[in-house]
Amino acid sequence: MELGLLYSGGKDSTLAALLLDDFYDVTLMTAHFGISDDWRHARETADAIGFDFRRLELDPDVAREAVALIREDGFPRNGIQHVHEHALERLAAEEFDAIADGTRRDDRVPTVSRAQAQSLEDRHGVDYIAPLSGFGRGAVDRLVETTLDVTVGPSEEIRRADYEAELRALIESEDGAGAVAELFPDHEQTYVTGVRERADPQTKG
Repeated sequence: MELGLLYSGGKDSTLAALLLDDFYDVTLMTAHFGISDDWRHARETADAIGFDFRRLELDPDVAREAVALIREDGFPRNGIQHVHEHALERLAAEEFDAIADGTRRDDRVPTVSRAQAQSLEDRHGVDYIAPLSGFGRGAVDRLVETTLDVTVGPSEEIRRADYEAELRALIESEDGAGAVAELFPDHEQTYVTGVRERADPQTKG
């Protein structure tokens, strides 16, 4: 079965790809508005970990709607959620049997409710899968530590291809770097550079 996974090149979506790989033909789909060429970072990671890669073009009007929400709220949560829902709709319209993302149990944004998931499935005739939805932050971090080579750093410095990067770029182009600093709280991001060799289970212990 063919599955499209929303992919940023970060640890969560990379871990999701590895978990799904035994059951689906996974294509990593990086959603972008064309505001920047940051999608290339996700393609580099996809190549490094051995997955097929495609770009998923989003509606630029949705980026402007998201930025308006961020300015109105004074924080990015609802704007990022708005983009994620749009990206899932676009992905569900592609020719896949199933779609997935890297959302985790403890995520505040983006999230996908049961009703939203069922609506996507019913309207588009696909399966929606969130392979990390049962994993908390600590469990994800421990799996990543033993499985992936990851670069970690401030959000504004790490190479990545997520929604936030393009929304930041749009706000900076219109309002300046100071506005970005006011609207987006400081936090760390990850960029995956490779997958570590897994030990043969028969050789353990």
